[in-house]
Amino acid sequence: MPHHRASSGQDHLRAGWEQRLERSLPAPRVGLFWMGLGLALVLALFDSTVLWVPARAYPLPSEGHSVKFSAIAPPLQNAFGWQNLTCPACKVLFTALNHGLKKEPNVARVGSVAIKICKMLNIAPLNVCQSAVHLFEDDVVEVWTRSVLSPSEACGLLLGSSCGHWDIFSTWNISLPSVPKPPPKPPSPPAPGAPVSRVLFLTDLHWDHEYLEGTDPYCADPLCCRRGSGWPPNSQKGAGFWGEYSKCDLPLRTLESLLKGLGPAGPFEMVYWTGDIPAHDVWQQSRQDQLRALTTITDLVRKFLGPVPVYPAVGNHESTPVNGFPPPFIKGNQSSQWLYEAMAKAWEPWLPADALHTLRIGGFYALTPRPGLRLISLNMNFCSRENFWLLINSTDPAGQLQWLVEELQAAENRGDKVHIIGHIPPGHCLKSWSWNYYKIIARYENTLAGQFFGHTHVDEFEIFYDEETLSRPLAVAFLAPSATTFINLNPGYRVYQIDGNYPGSSHVVLDHETYILNLTQANAPGGTPSWKRLYRARETYGLPDAMPATWHNLVYRMRDDEQLFQTFWFLYHKGHPPSEPCGTPCRLATLCAQLSARADSPALCRHLMPNGSLPDANNLWSRPLLC
Repeated sequence: MPHHRASSGQDHLRAGWEQRLERSLPAPRVGLFWMGLGLALVLALFDSTVLWVPARAYPLPSEGHSVKFSAIAPPLQNAFGWQNLTCPACKVLFTALNHGLKKEPNVARVGSVAIKICKMLNIAPLNVCQSAVHLFEDDVVEVWTRSVLSPSEACGLLLGSSCGHWDIFSTWNISLPSVPKPPPKPPSPPAPGAPVSRVLFLTDLHWDHEYLEGTDPYCADPLCCRRGSGWPPNSQKGAGFWGEYSKCDLPLRTLESLLKGLGPAGPFEMVYWTGDIPAHDVWQQSRQDQLRALTTITDLVRKFLGPVPVYPAVGNHESTPVNGFPPPFIKGNQSSQWLYEAMAKAWEPWLPADALHTLRIGGFYALTPRPGLRLISLNMNFCSRENFWLLINSTDPAGQLQWLVEELQAAENRGDKVHIIGHIPPGHCLKSWSWNYYKIIARYENTLAGQFFGHTHVDEFEIFYDEETLSRPLAVAFLAPSATTFINLNPGYRVYQIDGNYPGSSHVVLDHETYILNLTQANAPGGTPSWKRLYRARETYGLPDAMPATWHNLVYRMRDDEQLFQTFWFLYHKGHPPSEPCGTPCRLATLCAQLSARADSPALCRHLMPNGSLPDANNLWSRPLLC
């Protein structure tokens, strides 16, 4: 990829990126179409419903399972009992599915088979199975006419390499400019009295327009506390007025309370908002539903934040079907154009014309919020393991990573610093995408001043290391907790303190604070919502600063200090941790996740383990997605 000097201007960067979008793709492969369609529908149903299972909200390693899952489908093992599916049975199941679909090759037949599988495996109630299948089937047909799996490949996907091999998500590499990397230069601490800016960070709001006080929080559906959930038994409390500790999202009044109560946490220079606006009723969402959520919450944010600039990123729940984000080469009604156009219209008051241009094409953009700082908003759905459209071609979808390299090189040439925002954290991405992103971060470590993500609903971080030794911490991505309660959490939000707006600012994160609404107190008789600071990071953990090496040291301090880890565990869950304790395997898995900004890299955690042994990736990367 040719390197564009800063003097080339943003128009040249954009032109190069758009040219890559026009490159022709390989002709689609044709094979066991119906087999692939059946599998895709099953995976789509799993991904749509795994998020509501009231399982542990932490990455506890599996024990005693007869099969190992590949990294592409970690939620299956944790939630739906695939442990009992043997390799021969898997191949028989999908061979039979393929045979049945060949008898009557139409979408209705495929949907009927998928519904039967959903019911047989007890994935969800029948009505949810039916609605989800009908929602996903057309898009899945389009995907699987272009890319398919054999029964052996399908079972390799579900049960691991011992049962079959599949390579749709093959390895690929991004081109970096020939410009030599400057020597690493950590930022200097700001001078005493230097300006400090406060940045509000909102993520995973998940507004449920069907939320209804008093309904059953433990219904059979994937999402509860809503019309249609029914009423709880007399011995059980119903959904609270402000939210509920269960598989429930938030009523609009709670989000309004959050925004109305921001005063004590401000004032804010700007807002980073990393998506997931709609609720988790993913089996029944229409485009109209998603657009209503987008416009309603955007209007609410604008109402309470007024002139404060807001910079959004696209979450995986913005689309329908959930996680379905076709790359820009998919045209027509199945493209994401309906969503990106609506976002551009809703967010036009906040974004300049260049940013709106790339947003309309691929859901990502870059802009300059203040002198010396470039903000890059990534569409992390193009790295997502759950985005079934990537089964067609997962190589740098939309050319986004190559575009990111060009943006970072231009910033380096100008002497600017860069913040990156996105929804899905890089450690949760497809392996090749994640490893390429890791390489990019390492190359531009002097330019990057901050990375900010959401998606997991809990309070954590991911550390980046030099690729040569995997021992020098060079960057950290902050993963902020969700506004929603899903699952069993308090509502919350984050405020970052960053080096302020002045000539020579490093723009790095200096500290961060997390605020929550204690639902127990808010829902008590006579209670009112009171958003309070839960903790301040440097004060609570005794940190000298907020640099990558400090977060690295914190992980190893928590490994050796049980009380310190339990403090982290409490804050990780926004002050409402699970009732079951987090023992040694759980603690190691949780700490390993903080070291793992690169997917499927057990070596990153080798020093955490006894005697320096390499951890089992099938255990330590089986992180439930609470998103």
